[in-house]
Amino acid sequence: MTIPKTRKAIEAAFDIYRSRLDTIPDELFTETPPGGGWSYAEVYSHILQADLGSTIAMERCINGTCNPTTEGPNLLGRLVLFFHRFPPVKIKVPEKTAAKMPATKISKEDAKNLLIKCRKRVAEVAPLAVNALPYNRYKHPRLGNLNAGNWLKFILIHTTHHLKQLDRINKKFAAK
Repeated sequence: MTIPKTRKAIEAAFDIYRSRLDTIPDELFTETPPGGGWSYAEVYSHILQADLGSTIAMERCINGTCNPTTEGPNLLGRLVLFFHRFPPVKIKVPEKTAAKMPATKISKEDAKNLLIKCRKRVAEVAPLAVNALPYNRYKHPRLGNLNAGNWLKFILIHTTHHLKQLDRINKKFAAK
């Protein structure tokens, strides 16, 4: 998938996140679902913080403010980028990453504002990825060294992955 197509797919995913905000009852947004797990608010917090962090990593690759390396993604990273999806197992956020960007129970208004901010950042940074040097890579905590194009793909994969998590939360509340 080309960088412009990936960007459009990310924007489409952001549209889904935005439209779902309107369908989630206010009183359930921050409530922990039956049986545990993240609330809607925590999913929005996590995904949007991760997307913003990924645009920063992308920008480092674009500007060459990271170490050039021939070492690319690790095996998991290559598989995720090739198949455009995560493995079908639950994976916890690495502790270091969770400490830097904890998933918190944000308000719906905060989620809307973060979506706007993410959309703006992706729109600013994605077009610049076309001219980024492929060996300018910044390390992802699980996937290895990613270049600007890889980071953009990661944003799409990660963002669409968490849409499934929102579906699971919906089912938990529906079964209540």
